Amino acid sequence: MSVVTIFVQSDNASSERRFDKGLTIRQLRIKLEPITGISADSQVLQLFNGDTLVTSVEGDDYMLGAFPVDNFMTLKVIDANPSNNRNQFTDLSLVEKYELPDDEYAKRSDSVLAFKQRNKLGRFGDSKSFTSDYTFEEEAKNIKVGDRCEVDFGEGNEEGLKRRGIIKYVGETKFKPGYWIGVQYDEPVGKHDGTVQGERYFECPPKYGAFVRPNKVKVGDYPEENLEDEEM
Repeated sequence: MSVVTIFVQSDNASSERRFDKGLTIRQLRIKLEPITGISADSQVLQLFNGDTLVTSVEGDDYMLGAFPVDNFMTLKVIDANPSNNRNQFTDLSLVEKYELPDDEYAKRSDSVLAFKQRNKLGRFGDSKSFTSDYTFEEEAKNIKVGDRCEVDFGEGNEEGLKRRGIIKYVGETKFKPGYWIGVQYDEPVGKHDGTVQGERYFECPPKYGAFVRPNKVKVGDYPEENLEDEEM
């Protein structure tokens, strides 16, 4: 069986996870328990493709691969036990908090604020804004075809979705103005095979290719990740 990447959603959690299609639904429920905070026996599982309900996932002895599950579908985990306290993880009014005064927080060197200041992120970065006519040419200058890279879709120091791959194209395109980076991802999480709107820019297997703006790309020694080692 192969590994499938899906988005797990519940009242208390929303995250991207990888599961082996050979898991039984009972084994899947047990793995979802620490992720969602919902006990395995109380879980109602529903598989969605976008906003469309594909199927309910039932039958503890069935394998996950017996259902029409595919990469980047959403598995919604609903708590069927009305006696559970669903707000215990999300209602901040139930938590006694200590708030550090602003002036003391500003003096700390290990804070998010200090990190942003050191790395010129957010409001501490360049005043340059990416307007509709911004070309991203400057950001593309140090990116070369053949470079290993990591594509970071997060903002600032926030933890975002990251993908690794190899640079296959650097330059302007016909589908949108400005400079774009063509990437072949290490896994089939892309959108195409290097062809967009009938124009071929590079070659790669289907669903491995994508175009991203240069400001989302970091080049360096990024080895391929083993998804099986990360399986939950």
